[in-house]
Amino acid sequence: MSPHNAVKHGVDVLSLVAFDRGREKHTGGGAPTAGRDHPSWPRTSAQVKRQSRAGQLRGLRQHFYRQAVDAQADQPLRVLAYSLVPSPRARPDEDWGTLQAEADQLGYAITARLHDVAVPVTTTYFPASSASQGVYTPPWDRPGWREAERQLREGLADGVLVLDRHNISSDDDEYHAVIKHLGEHCRAFLHLVISEEPVAPT
Repeated sequence: MSPHNAVKHGVDVLSLVAFDRGREKHTGGGAPTAGRDHPSWPRTSAQVKRQSRAGQLRGLRQHFYRQAVDAQADQPLRVLAYSLVPSPRARPDEDWGTLQAEADQLGYAITARLHDVAVPVTTTYFPASSASQGVYTPPWDRPGWREAERQLREGLADGVLVLDRHNISSDDDEYHAVIKHLGEHCRAFLHLVISEEPVAPT
Protein backbone atom coordinates (compact mmCIF):
# COMPACT_ATOMS: atom_id res chain seq x y z
CA MET A 1 0.00 0.00 0.00
CA SER A 2 1.37 3.42 -0.90
CA PRO A 3 2.40 5.65 2.01
CA HIS A 4 0.32 8.36 0.40
CA ASN A 5 -3.00 6.53 0.60
CA ALA A 6 -3.91 8.20 3.88
CA VAL A 7 -3.47 11.67 2.42
CA LYS A 8 -6.53 13.81 1.83
CA HIS A 9 -6.93 14.26 -1.90
CA GLY A 10 -8.24 17.80 -2.07
CA VAL A 11 -9.45 19.79 -5.00
CA ASP A 12 -7.07 21.58 -7.30
CA VAL A 13 -6.09 25.05 -6.08
CA LEU A 14 -7.27 26.45 -9.40
CA SER A 15 -10.76 25.19 -8.68
CA LEU A 16 -10.81 27.19 -5.45
CA VAL A 17 -9.89 30.30 -7.39
CA ALA A 18 -12.67 29.61 -9.89
CA PHE A 19 -15.15 28.95 -7.08
CA ASP A 20 -14.31 32.20 -5.26
CA ARG A 21 -14.26 34.38 -8.38
CA GLY A 22 -16.93 37.01 -8.17
CA ARG A 23 -17.82 36.38 -4.53
CA GLU A 24 -17.98 39.55 -2.46
CA LYS A 25 -18.93 38.08 0.88
CA HIS A 26 -16.85 39.42 3.78
CA THR A 27 -15.15 36.51 5.55
CA GLY A 28 -13.87 38.19 8.67
CA GLY A 29 -11.37 40.54 10.23
CA GLY A 30 -11.21 44.31 10.31
CA ALA A 31 -13.55 47.17 9.78
CA PRO A 32 -14.80 48.42 6.41
CA THR A 33 -12.73 51.01 4.58
CA ALA A 34 -14.64 53.80 2.86
CA GLY A 35 -14.52 53.65 -0.91
CA ARG A 36 -15.83 55.95 -3.62
CA ASP A 37 -19.26 54.36 -3.89
CA HIS A 38 -19.48 51.88 -1.07
CA PRO A 39 -17.46 50.64 1.90
CA SER A 40 -14.90 47.94 1.10
CA TRP A 41 -13.42 45.45 3.52
CA PRO A 42 -9.67 45.16 4.05
CA ARG A 43 -8.02 41.98 2.86
CA THR A 44 -8.89 39.13 5.16
CA SER A 45 -6.72 36.44 6.66
CA ALA A 46 -7.28 34.17 3.61
CA GLN A 47 -4.49 35.87 1.66
CA VAL A 48 -2.22 35.80 4.71
CA LYS A 49 -2.92 32.08 5.13
CA ARG A 50 -2.08 31.40 1.47
CA GLN A 51 1.21 33.27 1.82
CA SER A 52 1.96 31.48 5.09
CA ARG A 53 1.26 28.04 3.58
CA ALA A 54 3.44 28.78 0.55
CA GLY A 55 6.24 29.78 2.91
CA GLN A 56 5.81 26.59 4.96
CA LEU A 57 5.93 24.40 1.87
CA ARG A 58 9.01 26.20 0.57
CA GLY A 59 10.67 25.88 3.99
CA LEU A 60 10.01 22.13 4.16
CA ARG A 61 11.35 21.64 0.66
CA GLN A 62 14.50 23.63 1.48
CA HIS A 63 15.00 21.62 4.69
CA PHE A 64 15.32 18.37 2.71
CA TYR A 65 17.54 20.12 0.15
CA ARG A 66 19.97 21.13 2.92
CA GLN A 67 20.02 17.54 4.18
CA ALA A 68 20.90 16.30 0.70
CA VAL A 69 23.69 18.89 0.34
CA ASP A 70 25.16 17.90 3.72
CA ALA A 71 25.07 14.19 2.81
CA GLN A 72 26.78 14.70 -0.55
CA ALA A 73 29.75 16.68 0.75
CA ASP A 74 31.65 17.96 -2.29
CA GLN A 75 30.04 15.82 -4.99
CA PRO A 76 27.49 17.33 -7.40
CA LEU A 77 23.87 16.53 -6.63
CA ARG A 78 22.26 14.07 -9.05
CA VAL A 79 18.71 14.92 -10.09
CA LEU A 80 15.91 13.45 -12.15
CA ALA A 81 14.31 15.93 -14.54
CA TYR A 82 10.53 15.52 -14.34
CA SER A 83 7.84 17.11 -16.49
CA LEU A 84 4.06 16.93 -16.75
CA VAL A 85 2.87 17.44 -20.32
CA PRO A 86 -0.69 18.57 -21.19
CA SER A 87 -1.59 15.81 -23.65
CA PRO A 88 -0.33 12.50 -25.07
CA ARG A 89 0.78 14.31 -28.25
CA ALA A 90 2.78 16.95 -26.35
CA ARG A 91 6.52 16.53 -25.85
CA PRO A 92 8.41 17.94 -22.87
CA ASP A 93 11.27 19.30 -25.02
CA GLU A 94 10.80 22.91 -23.90
CA ASP A 95 10.74 21.81 -20.26
CA TRP A 96 13.90 19.77 -20.79
CA GLY A 97 15.71 22.87 -22.05
CA THR A 98 14.64 24.92 -19.01
CA LEU A 99 15.45 22.12 -16.57
CA GLN A 100 18.87 21.55 -18.16
CA ALA A 101 19.69 25.25 -17.93
CA GLU A 102 18.70 25.26 -14.23
CA ALA A 103 20.80 22.15 -13.59
CA ASP A 104 23.80 23.69 -15.36
CA GLN A 105 23.48 26.89 -13.36
CA LEU A 106 23.33 25.05 -10.02
CA GLY A 107 25.86 22.34 -10.83
CA TYR A 108 23.35 19.47 -10.75
CA ALA A 109 23.92 16.36 -12.83
CA ILE A 110 20.72 15.16 -14.56
CA THR A 111 20.68 11.35 -14.45
CA ALA A 112 17.32 10.71 -16.18
CA ARG A 113 14.38 12.52 -17.78
CA LEU A 114 10.88 11.35 -16.89
CA HIS A 115 7.45 12.70 -17.75
CA ASP A 116 3.75 12.00 -17.39
CA VAL A 117 0.64 13.25 -19.18
CA ALA A 118 -1.58 15.73 -17.29
CA VAL A 119 -5.30 16.28 -17.31
CA PRO A 120 -6.38 18.94 -19.84
CA VAL A 121 -6.43 22.31 -18.04
CA THR A 122 -10.13 22.93 -18.76
CA THR A 123 -11.18 19.93 -16.68
CA THR A 124 -9.05 20.83 -13.65
CA TYR A 125 -11.23 23.85 -12.86
CA PHE A 126 -14.23 21.72 -12.00
CA PRO A 127 -13.04 18.52 -10.30
CA ALA A 128 -16.56 17.68 -9.11
CA SER A 129 -18.02 17.71 -12.62
CA SER A 130 -18.77 14.51 -14.48
CA ALA A 131 -16.25 15.49 -17.16
CA SER A 132 -13.33 15.36 -14.76
CA GLN A 133 -14.26 12.74 -12.17
CA GLY A 134 -11.65 10.00 -12.10
CA VAL A 135 -9.43 11.86 -14.57
CA TYR A 136 -6.97 13.60 -12.23
CA THR A 137 -4.14 11.33 -11.18
CA PRO A 138 -2.18 11.98 -7.98
CA PRO A 139 1.59 12.03 -8.58
CA TRP A 140 2.23 8.66 -6.92
CA ASP A 141 -0.22 6.99 -9.32
CA ARG A 142 1.57 8.28 -12.42
CA PRO A 143 4.02 5.87 -14.10
CA GLY A 144 6.74 8.49 -14.61
CA TRP A 145 6.57 9.70 -11.02
CA ARG A 146 6.57 6.11 -9.68
CA GLU A 147 9.73 5.50 -11.69
CA ALA A 148 11.26 8.65 -10.22
CA GLU A 149 10.52 7.41 -6.70
CA ARG A 150 11.99 4.00 -7.51
CA GLN A 151 15.24 5.53 -8.72
CA LEU A 152 15.42 7.78 -5.66
CA ARG A 153 14.86 4.87 -3.27
CA GLU A 154 17.59 2.91 -5.00
CA GLY A 155 20.02 5.80 -4.60
CA LEU A 156 20.33 6.52 -8.33
CA ALA A 157 19.60 10.22 -7.74
CA ASP A 158 19.46 12.70 -4.87
CA GLY A 159 16.45 14.74 -5.93
CA VAL A 160 13.89 15.71 -8.54
CA LEU A 161 14.06 18.87 -10.64
CA VAL A 162 10.76 20.26 -11.93
CA LEU A 163 9.55 23.50 -13.47
CA ASP A 164 7.03 24.38 -10.74
CA ARG A 165 4.97 22.77 -8.00
CA HIS A 166 1.98 22.26 -10.33
CA ASN A 167 3.99 19.57 -12.12
CA ILE A 168 3.60 17.67 -8.85
CA SER A 169 0.24 18.86 -7.45
CA SER A 170 -1.72 22.08 -7.08
CA ASP A 171 -3.30 20.80 -3.87
CA ASP A 172 -1.34 21.98 -0.81
CA ASP A 173 -1.91 18.84 1.27
CA GLU A 174 -0.99 16.52 -1.57
CA TYR A 175 2.09 18.57 -2.47
CA HIS A 176 3.15 18.62 1.19
CA ALA A 177 2.81 14.82 1.36
CA VAL A 178 5.02 14.40 -1.70
CA ILE A 179 7.78 16.63 -0.28
CA LYS A 180 7.71 14.75 3.04
CA HIS A 181 7.69 11.35 1.35
CA LEU A 182 10.68 12.24 -0.81
CA GLY A 183 12.62 13.60 2.16
CA GLU A 184 11.75 11.00 4.77
CA HIS A 185 11.44 7.80 2.74
CA CYS A 186 13.64 8.44 -0.29
CA ARG A 187 16.18 10.78 1.40
CA ALA A 188 15.70 13.07 -1.57
CA PHE A 189 14.77 16.67 -2.25
CA LEU A 190 12.53 18.50 -4.70
CA HIS A 191 13.93 21.50 -6.59
CA LEU A 192 11.61 23.94 -8.36
CA VAL A 193 12.74 26.31 -11.10
CA ILE A 194 9.80 28.57 -10.12
CA SER A 195 9.38 28.69 -6.36
CA GLU A 196 6.06 28.27 -4.54
CA GLU A 197 3.83 31.29 -4.63
CA PRO A 198 0.45 31.84 -2.99
CA VAL A 199 -2.60 31.94 -5.23
CA ALA A 200 -3.15 35.47 -6.49
CA PRO A 201 -6.12 37.23 -4.86
CA THR A 202 -9.26 37.39 -7.02
